[in-house]
Amino acid sequence: MYKFIVVTDPDTATGFRLAGIDVMEIQNSEEVRTLLPSLLLKDDTGIIAINEDYMTSLDEKMMEKIEKSYRPIIIPIPSRVKRLDRTSYIEGLLRRAIGYNIVLRK
Repeated sequence: MYKFIVVTDPDTATGFRLAGIDVMEIQNSEEVRTLLPSLLLKDDTGIIAINEDYMTSLDEKMMEKIEKSYRPIIIPIPSRVKRLDRTSYIEGLLRRAIGYNIVLRK
């Protein structure tokens, strides 16, 4: 069984821990750039949820690596300020996983 890991700031981490999810707390964007490559190499990780603020700080090379990987799946945790186009990102994940383009509507 694959693990679900959340990478987020200390303020958000407590809620995920209360839900029983493995949490990795980081303080800034620099930490996620050093932590994420090692998480991508773990065989037992299925899904990594990353705080959206940290995800926007990743460089283009890392984002391409995330887009090309099938496991683990990287999903953004929405922040208070919308920075990523979450809908198109999740549609892309679904298209890669099942081979069809599914349009998400509100």
